[in-house]
Amino acid sequence: MALFWRLLGFLRPYRRSVLLSAGLAIAAMTMTVTIPWLTGQAINQIHQGDKAQLRLLAGAVLVAGILRLSLTVARRLVAGRVSLGVERDLRGSMYAHFQSLELAFFDQQQTGQLMSRATVDLQAVRFFLGYGLVFMIQSALTIILASIAMFLLDPGLAAISLLPVPFVIVIANRYGRRSRPMIQEVQQRIAELTAEVEENVSGVRVVKAFAAEHRQQRRFERQVRRVFEQSMRATRIQAFYNPFIGFLPQLGLAAVLYAGGRQVIDGTLTIGGFSAFYTYLLMLIGPMRTLGMSLGLAQRATASGARLYQILDREPQVVAPEHPVALPTGGGRVELRGASLRYPTALREALHDVTLDVPPGTTVAIVGATGSGKTSLVQLIPRLYDATAGSVLVDGVNVREFDPAQLRRAIAVVNDDPFLFSATVRENIAYARPDATDAEVHEAARRAQATTFIERLPDGYDTRVGERGLTLSGGQRQRLAIARALLADPRILILDDATSSVDASTEHQIKAALREAMKGRTTFIIAHRLSTISLADKIVVLDDGELVAEGTHDELLERSELYRDIVEKGLPDQVFLTRKPLEPEGVSL
Repeated sequence: MALFWRLLGFLRPYRRSVLLSAGLAIAAMTMTVTIPWLTGQAINQIHQGDKAQLRLLAGAVLVAGILRLSLTVARRLVAGRVSLGVERDLRGSMYAHFQSLELAFFDQQQTGQLMSRATVDLQAVRFFLGYGLVFMIQSALTIILASIAMFLLDPGLAAISLLPVPFVIVIANRYGRRSRPMIQEVQQRIAELTAEVEENVSGVRVVKAFAAEHRQQRRFERQVRRVFEQSMRATRIQAFYNPFIGFLPQLGLAAVLYAGGRQVIDGTLTIGGFSAFYTYLLMLIGPMRTLGMSLGLAQRATASGARLYQILDREPQVVAPEHPVALPTGGGRVELRGASLRYPTALREALHDVTLDVPPGTTVAIVGATGSGKTSLVQLIPRLYDATAGSVLVDGVNVREFDPAQLRRAIAVVNDDPFLFSATVRENIAYARPDATDAEVHEAARRAQATTFIERLPDGYDTRVGERGLTLSGGQRQRLAIARALLADPRILILDDATSSVDASTEHQIKAALREAMKGRTTFIIAHRLSTISLADKIVVLDDGELVAEGTHDELLERSELYRDIVEKGLPDQVFLTRKPLEPEGVSL
C-alpha cells in the first residue's frame, strides 16, 4: 500500500487537472444516474397516456445524454493529458537518474533489464495512473451514486440487490494478494527476454561469425517460454477470479427480478420505478465486472513501480560535494597517495596502496599483465570510480572536492574501442564541445590525422557513421576519438590501449595524432606495444594491483625483472625506447 501511495505522488504536479478530471467524472456520472430515473418517469407517463409529460421527459433524457457525452469527452482529454504528462515525467526522472548513477552501477546491470524498466514497467505505471485509476474512481462513483438512487427508490429492494457487494470486495482483495507476486514475476521475465534480445542484437556479428543463429534462436525461445509459462500462471488466476467477480452481481439481479417483479404485480411498485431500479442495477454490474481488470492494472502498476523504485531509490555513490572546489589553475599534476580500489562485487582489490606522482606535462606509460590494474588506475583520475582507500589529487586538490562534471571536462579519454554515436562525423567530434565552430572541428580532425579519410566519405563531415561507428574502420574510429579529445582541450589525457587493434601503417598515423594530442598535457598511456610506450617520459609497472616499479625503459630493464619479462614475452615489436621526433610520413617507429 505504501508503494501505491508513492506512485500516486507522480500525480502531484497535476493536482488541478486530476481534480478537474474527477469533477467532470462526477458530473458525467450524475447525468448517467439521472437518465434511468427520467426513463422510469417516462415509462410511467406512457402507462398513463400523458403525451406532454412524455415529450418533456424525452427531451430531458436527450439533454442529459448530450451533457454526459460532452463531460465524458472533456474528462478523457484532461485524463489523457495527465497520463502523457506522467509518462513524460517518469521518463525524465528515470533518464536523469540513470545519468546521475556511477559507472559501477552499470557494471552490474544488463542493458536489456534497464531498457525494460524504462519502457515496459514505465508504461504499466503510466497507464494505471493515467487511465486505470480513473476507471477505478469512475467505477466507485457509479456504484455509490447508483446505490443512493436505488435506496431512494426502494430501500428494501436496494438492500437485497447489494447483498453480493461485500463478497465481491473480499474476493477482489484476495485476487489482488495472489496476483501481485505473479505479475511482478511476469515483469521480471519480460525484462530477461528484453535483455536477451538486446544482447543478441548487439552481438550479431559474433553470432554470424560462429553460425550460431539456431543456438541463439533456442535461447530466445527458452526465454519466451519462461514468459509464457509465468503469464499463464497469472492468467489462470485471472481466468477464475474475474468471471467469478462478474457472476456475483448476477445473483443480485435475479433476486431483484423476483422480488421487484412481485412488488409490481402486487401494485406496491410502479412499472416505471421497477424499470429505473433495474437499470440502476445493470449500471452496478458493469463496474463490478471491471473491478477485476482495474485491480489487475493496479497490481501490474504496483509490481512495475517496485521495479522502477529499485532504480530511483538507489543513491548515486559518486556525487559532487555540497561546496565543490573550483578546478585550480595548473598543468595537470596527478598524485595517487596510497590509493586502493575494490569493485563492488569483487573478492579482492583491483588496486592496492598505489602511490604515484606525475608532474604537469609528463607522459606516463602504464604496463602490466592483463588484470594488473592498469585501467582501474586511470579510472580513478576522472573519478569514474572512487578510491576505497587513499586519495587521488589533481593539481594539489583531492578529486572528491571537485564537481565531477567540472573535473571530467578537464580530462579526455581515448579507449581501445572508442564509442561513436549514430550521428554525423561532425557531431561525434563536437560531442566534447557542442558549441564548437566548424573551423574548430576541422582543425581538431587535422591534428588527429583524420582529415584525409573524412574527405573521402560520401558526405564528408556530414556523413552518418552508423551505430557505434561500425561503418568505419578501427583506425578511423580511433582518430575521430582523438579529434574529439583534442577539441575538448583537456589538461589531462588518458589513452587506454589506443593502438591495440590496428595495423602498423594505421598505428603510425594514430601515433602522429597522439603526439599532437599530448603536447603540453599530462598523459597516461596504457599500452601493450613498445612502439606506443616509446611516446612516454616515464614507465610505470603494475603487478596484481600494486605498483612494483617505475622509471625509464633503460632503468627498468636494469632493475625490474617483471619489466624485462614483459619486454621479452609480452610486447611484440622490439624497438629502442627513447623519445624521438615524429618520423617522416611512411616511416614506422
